[in-house]
Formats: sequence, C-alpha cells, structure tokens
Amino acid sequence: MKLNKILRNSLLVVLACLALSACATKKVSQKGQMQGDVYTGTDTVEYLASGVPDRVFFATNESVLTTASRETLRKQAAWLRKNSDITVVLEGHADERGTREYNLALGERRANAAKDYLMTYGISSDRISVLSYGKERPVDSGSNPLAWSKNRRSVTVKAN
Repeated sequence: MKLNKILRNSLLVVLACLALSACATKKVSQKGQMQGDVYTGTDTVEYLASGVPDRVFFATNESVLTTASRETLRKQAAWLRKNSDITVVLEGHADERGTREYNLALGERRANAAKDYLMTYGISSDRISVLSYGKERPVDSGSNPLAWSKNRRSVTVKAN
C-alpha cells in the first residue's frame, strides 16, 4: 500500500516535470533561431545596408544587449563610420504585454542601449536620434512567445 503511494507520487512528479519542460520549449521558424529568450531569425531581419542588419533583439523586460545584438551593432558602427554623412534614428519597440507607458519607457531604454553601444564605436551622438514606439508597431501581431520575441527590438533606420 505504501509502495503504491510512493510510486503514484513519483509518477506525478515525473509527469509534472515533463509538462513543465514542454511548456519551456521554444518553437522556432525554419529560418530563425532562439538564443535564450531572444529571437534572431532571418525572416524578420531587414538590412540597413548590404550585409548590415537593421535590428537587434532583447529578452523580456530587458534592455541589455545580447552578444548577437552587440555583433550587429558593431557592423552598423563600421558602416556608419564609412558613411559619415548619414544620420540614423534608433526605434525602440516592445511586445504587447504591459501598459502603454511601461512599454514606451522600455522601448526608449532599448534604443538608448543601442545608441550608447554605437557611441562606444566612435559614432557621434549628434548622428543618432532615439524614438520609442513601445508596443504600438509590432512586426508580428501574434499573441504568443515567438511573436513577442520578434517585437522586442531596436531598429536602426536612416533619418530623413
């Protein structure tokens, strides 16, 4: 009787662990990949210039640059150094979760993180503007973890 109870409880623990690990699995498009909590798929990346991606991605509620984001920004900085007449706008974005005010502030922190990094590579702050859209301009309108990861980003666009 006691052995049956132990086996039943052990089975429940194993099933709970399997259920939790299934919840943690991240679905990935064929072109993309997840790095931790950050989507780095090529199907959402556009280019500022040939071979220079225009966006970097962030983890949930974060404005810390990932290794992949820093590499993208190094490419942007090299291109901007070669094109010293171009100014850019760094657009900060967030996913749909959270209040409008929170996401506007988060988008601004993300864009400023990218700006600060570009400045460490010699790009003058006079050439970089920051604009936050918060959750107002999603690249993916889905309401799921993959869509959210695509929307947590900073995008570098040429200023008019």
